[in-house]
Formats: sequence, C-alpha cells, structure tokens
Amino acid sequence: FNNKLLNMPHSSFLTFMLLLIQLSVASGGKILVFPLDGSHWVNMKVIVEELHARGHEITVLRPSDSWYIKEKSPLYTSVTLPCRGGFEENFGVYLSRQLEIRLQIKPGSFWSNIWAHMQMRWVLLDQFFQFHKKVGDVITHMFENEDLMQSLEAAKYDLVLTDPGIGGGAMLARKLQLPLVFNVRWTIQGEAHFLIAPSPLSYIPFTATELTDKMTFPQRLKNVLSYFVGMFILSYMSEPAYKPIVNRFFGPDVDYSTFFLDADIWLMRNDFVFEFPRPTVPNVVYMGGFQCKPSKSLPADLEEFVQSSGDHGIVVMTLGTLVSNLPQDVSEEIAAAFAQLPQKVIWRYVGQKPNNLGNNTLLVKWLPQNNLLGHPKTRVFITHGGTNGVQEAIYHGVPVIGLPLFYDQPDNLSRVKVKGAAVIVDIAMLDRHIFKDALMTVIYNSTFGDNMRTLSKLHRDQPVKPLDQAVFWIEYVIRHKGARHLQTRAHKMSWFVYNSVDVFTALLAAVLLVTIILIAVVRFLWRKIFTGRKMKQQ
Repeated sequence: FNNKLLNMPHSSFLTFMLLLIQLSVASGGKILVFPLDGSHWVNMKVIVEELHARGHEITVLRPSDSWYIKEKSPLYTSVTLPCRGGFEENFGVYLSRQLEIRLQIKPGSFWSNIWAHMQMRWVLLDQFFQFHKKVGDVITHMFENEDLMQSLEAAKYDLVLTDPGIGGGAMLARKLQLPLVFNVRWTIQGEAHFLIAPSPLSYIPFTATELTDKMTFPQRLKNVLSYFVGMFILSYMSEPAYKPIVNRFFGPDVDYSTFFLDADIWLMRNDFVFEFPRPTVPNVVYMGGFQCKPSKSLPADLEEFVQSSGDHGIVVMTLGTLVSNLPQDVSEEIAAAFAQLPQKVIWRYVGQKPNNLGNNTLLVKWLPQNNLLGHPKTRVFITHGGTNGVQEAIYHGVPVIGLPLFYDQPDNLSRVKVKGAAVIVDIAMLDRHIFKDALMTVIYNSTFGDNMRTLSKLHRDQPVKPLDQAVFWIEYVIRHKGARHLQTRAHKMSWFVYNSVDVFTALLAAVLLVTIILIAVVRFLWRKIFTGRKMKQQ
C-alpha cells in the first residue's frame, strides 16, 4: 500500500489525502441525542441510523421507562436516566379518553358538541401539562446528577441533537455549551415557524384551525383569535414545568424561551409540497419526507395476498402507533364497508375480530407500511393523518382517506385535501355507507390519484435527498462548531424593536413636531402681516 502511495502522481496523492481528511472529519463526530419518545423517535431513529452509517458516534439519553427507545442498540450507546418519563402511561391514559369524547361529537346537537369540544380541549390541556411536568422532573434529575453531568462534559461531544417538542435537549445544550440542532416540526411553544420565522396571520394559518393560505375576513378573524388563545394555552402548559428549572440551574434573569431560539440549525420535518408557502429564515433546513425510501419486496405470503387482488388492487389501512384499535362498533362499520369492495384490504388491527369481516380483508398486527405504499397494486391509503404516514403517501403517490383523531392530524389531512389528493371522514359520523362512499370516490375518481402523483413528482424532484440534506447540515455544524452566522437577530429583539414601534413613534413625533412648528410659523406670519396692516390703517 505504501509503495502504491509513493508511485501516485502528486495531484492524485493530494486529492487522496484531502479525501482521507474529509472522511476522518465526517466520521469523527460525537453526537449527544436527547429524543422525544413515541412516534417522534421513529423519525429521529432514521437520522441516527444514517449518522451511524457515516461513522459518527451516537449517545442517546433515555428515561428508565422509555417506550420506543431501546436501551441496547448497535446504532448508539444509551445512557439510561434513573427516573421515569411516563410517556407511555401518559398517552395511554389520555388518548383513550380523547377518543371517547371525540366519538361523542354528533351533528344536530349544538350545545352538546360545544361541551364535547370543551372537554377535548381540557383533556388535551391536562395531558400536556402533566407530560411537561414529567419531562421537567427528568431534566431536574439529570442536572442534579453531578456524576452524569461530569461524564457528559468529559465526553467532549460536538453537538446536541434533539426534538424541541420537549425542553430537555435545548437546556442540556446550554448547560454543556454545545451547538444545538433541532429535528423539528413542533416545539413546546407550538409549530416551529411561529417561533422563529415571520408569520403574517393574514395568510399563515395557525395550528389546528384547518385553514389555508387563502382566507376570507371571517377566517382571518378566526386565525388571529386562535393564535392569541393558542399561544396563551401553550405557555400555560409548558412554562410551569420549565421556568423553575431555568431559574434554578441558569439564574432568574435567563428567559427560558431563548433556549429554543438558540438552535444553530432547525431541521424542519416538512416542505412546500406539503406546507403552504411562507417566509422562512436561513438556518431552517427543510427535510420533509426524509424518512421515505423506495419500497422493497413484500414477504411471500403478503405478496401472494396482494397479487390475488388482480386488477382491482388493494386498500391499506393503519391508524399509526398510538392507536392500536378502535371501539368495536366503529370497527364493525369499517369491516362491513371493506366487505363490499372488490379490492383486497390489508388492515393493521389489534383487538377482537369484527363480526362483519369479509373474506377480502386481512387483519395484521403489523404491516410494512412503506413497502405496501410503494406497491403498484395499492389504490388508497387509510390513515389517521400522522406526519410520517402522510409524507410516505405523498412520496409514493397514493391517495388518502383520512380518519383524523387528535393533535396535528386534522391539519395534516386538510393540507392534502386542499391539494385534491384526500377525502376526510369524520370518525364520529362514520358508518358503513359513508365509509364505502369515501372509498369508492377515491378509488374510482382518477383525479385523486393524479393529484397525489403530481405531489409525488414535485417532492422527489430535488437536487439532494432530504436525509442527505439533514446529515450534511449536522456535519456542517460539527465542522464549524456551530452555525451562528445563519441566525437572524430577530429573536434577540423585543417585540417593540422587532416591529420598529420605536422608529414609527419617533417618525410620528417628528412629523407632529414639524407640523406644530409650521402651524406656529404660519400663525406668527399671519399675525405679523395682517395685524401690522390693521395697525397702519388705524
């Protein structure tokens, strides 16, 4: 090998050495990950896998009762905190309650529906209040553990990678004085853009309003009111959990909200195929659909079932990871609708087998979602509207029937519906006839498939794959020890200065002063001229 190096031309040798240096820099990164459990870990794990494949050393912090984040993994070294995060327990208790209330909302009963909506909001408020309180306990235990903090400092990490849906990662990065990268769509203070980028409410719909970028006056009024109420509620849910921690470990003069504005790079889990066009800032990198990939072949038994559908094709249904099964009466209606289709159906379902289940329907406890969506025989995807599932449907060009349940799901599906690629069914109104009509509409009206395939082409037509883009910017932060030069000054300004209220006030004062001076001069001249004439005449 040494002889071959010596015999290399000088320019080739230099190129080879530069490549070695580049590889050593790329492979030498030490990354500390503070993730959010549940479905958020599913997409964080995609980034962790890619970073590991490129030679980075990954350490993942997890509570002792972590739900999705395994203690043993070939991808990373885990540090298990000796405290409970309560994620699985929290979502298990509150999701069933929310679903129960959601199914009570029926048309024609105005006051009962208002009461049901109020109950939903209260349950959601209580859920996230308790959730952030638990996360706050985890952060406190972590900071109180001097041995752990000393070991983290001694490890000399290059950056912290976190999901700002919880507050721990941003605080940890500040404590260790490390660069910070977000894998983000939601923060503890709401949708990320509203925190960091200009967001004119005249055409930027606020979270959960299900509005578009084309709003009438009543819709803009609703949007503005929703924004102020929503931001107050988000502050109420999160501030009591995190503000005392900041006061205790960082000082009373530190504003806890600045922790989340200090990230070097925001890896945003959406793009402008899915999202409405809007202003952004230099350190936001869009990686929507980064978890999507070409489909692989199905297991032999599943492929045989799919092929048995003939020209009719298949329907795929799953409601994600948080909802394993629906109430039995709802499941019976869905099964009855499926039984009337000529298509074959693959349904991820856990629970008692529906009595109305047809011979064309296969129940599975788990399904290879990406591989099924990429199969040429898939005609429609029935989903709750989670971001991962919707983006995979867009990637593979499969039209959607949405059964939104809670959180961001109605908003996600409304965006696809506006683009003509989805039909939304209210689960509280669902019966076999309504559901069958929705299925027949999407399967046999080609415009839904055409529109989704157009979105797929737009999404795929990028110079760099979203995952490669994400990894590049993580490595960029490692190489340059941050990316502070991409941060705008906006978040360091007060509302007063950001909106130039002081400037407009000064200009207004100047205009008033000039006006007053002009009036005084005119009055003086008027008196001088006309009063002088009168005196001469007398």
